[in-house]
Amino acid sequence: MLFEISNPRASKVTHCGVLEFTADEGLIYLPFSMMENMQLKDGDIVRVKNASLPKGTYVKMQPHKTDFLDVSNPKAVLETSLRSYTCLTTGDTIMVVHNNKEFYINILETKPSNAISIIETDCEVDFAPPLDYKEPEKPVKSKRPRPEGFF
Repeated sequence: MLFEISNPRASKVTHCGVLEFTADEGLIYLPFSMMENMQLKDGDIVRVKNASLPKGTYVKMQPHKTDFLDVSNPKAVLETSLRSYTCLTTGDTIMVVHNNKEFYINILETKPSNAISIIETDCEVDFAPPLDYKEPEKPVKSKRPRPEGFF
């Protein structure tokens, strides 16, 4: 089961699956990272509705920090971490934990729609440069005149 969760106060929408149905009637429990994405505080009112999402074929992600590029096998880390997600929504930020470090990653684009199911599907993944990435400065060529006899 997949659901669309919306926070009308902040005009935020995301999608999720269900871990377990243990909350009292009229209540839901959301992970802290999802509450941050949705700009929610404990006790806020949200709208929940059943959703049918297409299987994902493409995701474009953007790590917040260049530290993520230092992970020895980012593909394996992502594959492992994304098993705890049932769907992805364009505009969300997910958190990936590896070696006791938290890496935040923006979901910039998803295909075939802005919200996709990632259960039992292979998605093509592209990465945008990390938010804190800076282009290396090119060395400035010296404009000193060359001594005679040098080419």
